[in-house]
Amino acid sequence: MGKPLSGVKVVDLTRVMAGPFCAMFLGDLGADIIKVEDSRSGDDTRLSHPCVNGVSTMFMSVNRNKRSITADLKKPEDVSMVTELARHADILLENFRPGVAERLGLGYDKLSVLNPKLIYASCSGFGHTGPNQNFPAYDIVVQAYGGLMRATGPEGQGPTKAGFSFGDIAASLLTATGILGALCERIASGRGQFVDVSMLDSQIAVSENTLARYMCEGFSPEPIGNRHSSIAPSDSYSAANGEMVIVAGNEKLWKLLCEAIKREDLVYDARFSSNAARATHHMELKAELESAFSKRTVEQWLDILGKAGVSCSPVLGYEEAATHPQMKASNMLQEIIDPVAGKTIMPGFPIRFSRTPCSVERHAPMHGEHNDEVKLMLEKEYGFIADTKKEGGSGIESKVERLAGKKGDS
Repeated sequence: MGKPLSGVKVVDLTRVMAGPFCAMFLGDLGADIIKVEDSRSGDDTRLSHPCVNGVSTMFMSVNRNKRSITADLKKPEDVSMVTELARHADILLENFRPGVAERLGLGYDKLSVLNPKLIYASCSGFGHTGPNQNFPAYDIVVQAYGGLMRATGPEGQGPTKAGFSFGDIAASLLTATGILGALCERIASGRGQFVDVSMLDSQIAVSENTLARYMCEGFSPEPIGNRHSSIAPSDSYSAANGEMVIVAGNEKLWKLLCEAIKREDLVYDARFSSNAARATHHMELKAELESAFSKRTVEQWLDILGKAGVSCSPVLGYEEAATHPQMKASNMLQEIIDPVAGKTIMPGFPIRFSRTPCSVERHAPMHGEHNDEVKLMLEKEYGFIADTKKEGGSGIESKVERLAGKKGDS
């Protein structure tokens, strides 16, 4: 049975995190991803530690379901190869700084003439407008620019970045969303278009209450630890043997919580008479709740509160989350056999389709693993002939270009 994007062809010129994660997501949906890597060292993350048998776990985590070919984009013959791939592709994805693709001869203006149906997606740090457009950007840089670091961390302490590459991943998912939107529009118009997504814009777009609060109230959020700025109780709390998270987001749940912990008196306490009052008196609220929670273990409280219908959770490490029955039931951790690294366990695809299920079918490719395979495809399907005697680069060029070069005539 086909997948949602079966038959869609993608040329992936991205590297590091945001772009590769986006391309991987499209690959998980069934698209054929040809990852074009630098012929010398490949994607930067191939050298990132930690490694398993010399294979980077970072690279493996965002490059499954792809084929890898190598190219030196400073060489005309290799640019011609990528141009030919783009001429027959549905999507080209790049994360160069603005202007770089144009200098390489792979800009949207050129490729869209050759392939009017091409969806050309750019996922860069600051996008193609504004004073920062040519600045290099990594995840932490965007987290700092977008206000996230100033709103994250323990209360009263300095700025803290999120625990994973939030700036990268938000941009990658929104780029994938933009691409899918363009694919849908192309059904009606028959035309591709340029999709411009920046990491900074993406972070601002998903900042929800933090930025909205500033825009409405003029109050810039500061770090407040694990508690919510406007919902109480919503925080981590100490029980007899560890930490747990409790959320009672409305008056009904607040009453159920008080009943479950045998503190019905708190319902009638003026300090906690409404959500706004509880948020204002959050320190007193936490003290009262932890006084009750200290009498039982996390496991006991989770059982009691769960039966009462109160949202709650243990605070797990990855070692515990990975073995939790819910994780096993969802099949979110999948075994992938890498020819070098061996058996690895990686996050699976989180979206479930009733008719067109998706799966992890390819390990993250070795550097240039599919050079010969793609070369054969270019020759058979597009008339692109490999010049095996050419040194360096891909050794692939069009028959027309090769013969013209010999004659000195274009």
